Amino acid sequence: MSTVARATEANEGEGGRGGEGEGESRGPEEAVAFREPVEQLAGEAGGKAAEVEAAGKAVGRTARRAAGKATGKAAVGEAGEAGAGGPSPLRLLLSRVRPHRGVLVRAGLLSLAGSGAGLAMPLMAKHAVDAFAADRSPAGPLVALTVLVLVGACLSAYGRYLMSRTGEGVVLRARDQLVGCIMRLKVPAVDRLTPGDLQSRVTSDTTLLRTVLSSGLVESFNSVLMLLGTIAFMAYMDLTLLGVTLVVIVGIGAVTSLLMPRIQRAQLRAQESVGAMGAALDRVLQAFRTVKASGAEERETAAVAAAARHAHDRGVSVARWSSVSDVTMAMSIQLAFLAVLGVGGARVASGSLEVSSLIAFLLYLFYLMGPIGGLVEGWTGLQSGLAAVRRIDEVESLPGEPAAAPGAVRQEIPATPLGVTFQDVAFGYGDERAPAHKGVTFDVPTGGLVALVGPSGAGKSTVFSLLERFYDHDSGTITVDGRDIRDWPLAELRGSLAYVEQDAPVLAGTLRENLVFAAPDAEEKALTEAVARTRLDSLVDRLPEGLDTAVGHRGVTLSGGERQRIAIARALLRRPRLLLLDEVTSQLDAVNEQALRDVILELAAHTTVLVIAHRLSTVRHADRIVVLEDGRVRTAGTHEELIAGDDLYRELATTQLAADAR
Repeated sequence: MSTVARATEANEGEGGRGGEGEGESRGPEEAVAFREPVEQLAGEAGGKAAEVEAAGKAVGRTARRAAGKATGKAAVGEAGEAGAGGPSPLRLLLSRVRPHRGVLVRAGLLSLAGSGAGLAMPLMAKHAVDAFAADRSPAGPLVALTVLVLVGACLSAYGRYLMSRTGEGVVLRARDQLVGCIMRLKVPAVDRLTPGDLQSRVTSDTTLLRTVLSSGLVESFNSVLMLLGTIAFMAYMDLTLLGVTLVVIVGIGAVTSLLMPRIQRAQLRAQESVGAMGAALDRVLQAFRTVKASGAEERETAAVAAAARHAHDRGVSVARWSSVSDVTMAMSIQLAFLAVLGVGGARVASGSLEVSSLIAFLLYLFYLMGPIGGLVEGWTGLQSGLAAVRRIDEVESLPGEPAAAPGAVRQEIPATPLGVTFQDVAFGYGDERAPAHKGVTFDVPTGGLVALVGPSGAGKSTVFSLLERFYDHDSGTITVDGRDIRDWPLAELRGSLAYVEQDAPVLAGTLRENLVFAAPDAEEKALTEAVARTRLDSLVDRLPEGLDTAVGHRGVTLSGGERQRIAIARALLRRPRLLLLDEVTSQLDAVNEQALRDVILELAAHTTVLVIAHRLSTVRHADRIVVLEDGRVRTAGTHEELIAGDDLYRELATTQLAADAR
């Protein structure tokens, strides 16, 4: 069983993997997180998150460790292993090629016919030499040679075009499947990975599938046939010279075969190091402004450069072993040429072999370089493809959420709000932290506003993660609308909820696209109303193209308060039966906070609103307040009741809840 690879850039506290204040900054070493066996990840209840190390590792140390550990640890098992008991990489590769086998067979036959035309060229050359020697006209053999060259070139060109086109189809299909799989991954699985490494698998690894088609499977098959055909013609020319040739080539070929496992391992490590480099760069880009504000450009540049150097070293290793293999096979042809020239020259001198036959045999000998080179290149390409298909399969083997059934689109939402019950719920993230919930029990009645409060690490954000089923609880019961949450079809459950995260993520695109992201069929009237209710109309008026203005990567052109209001407007357009708000007023000024609080209270009149609150101005208007402490419910009641009867709440009300006069 492979050793668990740990990420070094974990988020603090409840950050990351669904905890409060989820962080996004990850170190390049996280690219090795695929080392944990897929079968173990699939068997974990709810897909618990992997072990993490403490945050705050020095960047230089992180880079060195990433450079030293990334190789051989970003995949499950060693070369040729696709998970215990799973199919071999070769079988996985063939399964991707199978839908295109008809076109590939035609392409292979065309290429074979084009190459086969070249097999007759040395024989035609012999006839031309014989014609010159016999003082006959060589026109016939020369015309035949010209026709063979033209026909062979046309057939080979069309066959290669078909192979390249089919390769692009295989890449497209693989990318579609892989992206679809990534979109359906469970949250714990994604928490183990880094975006940079995933992007590497979707881009560079899938591209290698095209290479393995053109210079791998088909080229290798054709090279074998061409090799056999060339040997057959050489046998027809002279068996003695063929024996000399085979002794030299087979001897050196046996030496070359010993290099192939090294090439395979080097290729796998090179691809993993590219993924680690992508993860290192992604870490910087995810916190670009923080890097600049901290004056850490040089340190981060050094970290990415270290990962790049590591990828360079692995690439050089591949080049070194591939070069040795190529030169060894080329040397076998040259040594065979010398041996044939010596033996054949002696036979010509003795009169037992014609000069034209020796010339034709030598031409066939040099013609062997094509098939032998094709075999070496095909084998090398095949190793790249096997490594790539295994890395792709690692993602596809991770536990995923069930795909929504056809037609299971979000239906018209009923007017009735949802009630929620937590009964003795226990849950832990599966790492070194204490369990987030240790028997949590509380009710959220249908309709109204319920607030969750408590110190940091009490398990507030975990409540939302369990309701959205980003994670599955370990024990106890969670019911939504009187039905066990596990009995809800996932699409139906999430279609009834709207979740506004604390960091209010905004996607690259236009403002309109962000607003209707959760409700793409929203009418213009509803969109206008949501914009007005969240006080975004002034922003729309200020933007040059109104709603159709691009907001930049992650909403970089917007303020924090504007991003929060966009997230809330997006939730309103969804018309949820249960609205989950994770401190949505934290970045708003007093005027906008008051307006938004009025909107929340208005929503609470006809739907259920569950809010994680850090401001007293939000809490005091709640119908019910649930106080969490150390993964348990400490008490519940109204603001007045808790102020009078609970010391922790009273302390929170005067400190963490930022009691203000508003």
